[in-house]
Amino acid sequence: MTTLAGAGVVITGGGSGIGAALARRFAAEGARIVVNDLDATAAARIAAEVDGWAAPGDASTPDGAAALVGTAVDHLGAVDLFCANAGVGTAGGPEAPDSDWDLAWQVNVMAHVRAARALLPGWLDRGRGHFLSTVSAAGLLTMLGSAPYSVTKHGALAFAEWLAATYADRGITVQALCPQGVRTPMLEASGRAGRLMLDETALTPEQVADAVVEALADGRFLILPHPEVAGYHAAKAADPERWLTAMRRLQSHLDTPGSGSTPARRDRATHDDTEETR
Repeated sequence: MTTLAGAGVVITGGGSGIGAALARRFAAEGARIVVNDLDATAAARIAAEVDGWAAPGDASTPDGAAALVGTAVDHLGAVDLFCANAGVGTAGGPEAPDSDWDLAWQVNVMAHVRAARALLPGWLDRGRGHFLSTVSAAGLLTMLGSAPYSVTKHGALAFAEWLAATYADRGITVQALCPQGVRTPMLEASGRAGRLMLDETALTPEQVADAVVEALADGRFLILPHPEVAGYHAAKAADPERWLTAMRRLQSHLDTPGSGSTPARRDRATHDDTEETR
């Protein structure tokens, strides 16, 4: 996507945080915006701010995803860029209730699958389309204290990779946005572990949006607003045992009562993004 001017853009989770920042930034570049959010008031507020259209609803359900794409086509004529940005952060490990695991799966993975299902026929007929998946650095690394989030973000990345490999030669561009900490409501809700790991390097949503606009033009698969994530990812791939040792050390630090600072930077391989809630 060499220009956003005149482009038809859909943003899920667009009522706050990264989604709202994307809406504002894209509109400033001349894009026409459809704002989706589970919070109808928030969607309407951001849509009014960017002179766009509000399409509130649950984009994670089959009917919700299909209705969103249909509404967007009605308003925009065609969807040029779809931002699968809505996400939920659910904490815990295997003991987390099935309902939390299911919520994370539906919103963080199946919302992307269902959007692609609705979009691909039209995009393949046109010979072009652009899918931006807000994945998180948790999809490349992990997020201690939040197994459902980490696992489903890995799933979101895997789906984005599959889309890119399958449809790139048919005109479909797929990109995965993988920030670490971002100053959104989800960061505030992440508790002590999230604050210890993420606060120091957290970006504003506007900084993330700037990084996305820059990356849209060259079509790179991984969008890394925190460049150090590339090094973490490479270190994990090169020496998984060493990476896991660092992760265990960080977990031990988090488990220590009263520890209020972060371990040495070489151990901070769990940084993760905090995109908006639904």
